[in-house]
Amino acid sequence: MSNLSAVPEVALPPQGVVPCCSPLTSAELSTLDAERLANLFKALSDPVRLRLLSRVASHPAGEACVCDIADVGVSQPTVSHHLKKLREAGLLTSQRRRTWVYYRIDPSVLAALASLLNSSARS
Repeated sequence: MSNLSAVPEVALPPQGVVPCCSPLTSAELSTLDAERLANLFKALSDPVRLRLLSRVASHPAGEACVCDIADVGVSQPTVSHHLKKLREAGLLTSQRRRTWVYYRIDPSVLAALASLLNSSARS
């Protein structure tokens, strides 16, 4: 998401956040922006992925070990598949520590999504 161009006439997002594009209500999306956003929304369109993302986001430490979030009613290989899709979409970052992988939300991507969907930012 951070590779998408910033639009200066849009209300400024929180500090450190790079907006992906202008809010949907202020300008038409380019073909490239629409394709990138469709991939992001596709990653978010699965209930298991949303549950995993929520578990990471709400974890008290700001990051979660896969061992702490994997109980979402599907097998471990399926959890790994969904976490990979969330990483590929840029929603999660991960770090391997010995045998466990720890996941963290990328707050700039979530803030960019919020900015995109914020209709009050209309120019």
